[in-house]
Amino acid sequence: MALEDLYREVILDHYRSPRNRQALDRANAVADGNNPLCGDEVRIELLIEGGQVTAIGVTGHGCSISQASGSMMGDAVKGRTIETIRTLTGRFKGMMSIDGANDPGLDPNRPGAVLGDLESLQGVRKFPVRIKCANLPWTTLEEAIKRFVSTD
Repeated sequence: MALEDLYREVILDHYRSPRNRQALDRANAVADGNNPLCGDEVRIELLIEGGQVTAIGVTGHGCSISQASGSMMGDAVKGRTIETIRTLTGRFKGMMSIDGANDPGLDPNRPGAVLGDLESLQGVRKFPVRIKCANLPWTTLEEAIKRFVSTD
C-alpha cells in the first residue's frame, strides 16, 4: 500500500468513526467556527483543569477533511497543557501551509514528522482551497483557548 493510500485510509477512518464527538457537560472553554466557502461548521468544547485539557468535545458537520482533522486534533490535544497545544497548533498549521513548513523547529523535508496521524492531512496542501477545511478545527481550538485564558 502506497503512503498516500495509507494516509487516505487514516483520514477516512477518522471521518467515519470520529473520536471525541461529544458535547461536554462541564466545558469551561467553548468556541464555534465555520467556513462559509464550503459550509463546514465545528464546535470545540474543552474542560481545562490545572492548565491541561482533560476533556474535549468536537461536534459539527462538514466535509471529510474538516471532520477528520477535528477528530485527530481531539486525540492529539487531550491530556496536554495549553502551552504544548499552542506549539502543536503552530506545527500543524506550519505543515498545512503552502510551503509545508514555516516552523523553524520542523524538518523541511518532513514537516509533519512530529504530528503522528495528523501528518496524513499534509496531502491537502495540494488543494489550497481545502487547507481552510483542515485548519478550521485548529483555529476554533485556538479561539476556545484564547477565551479561556482571557477569563481565567
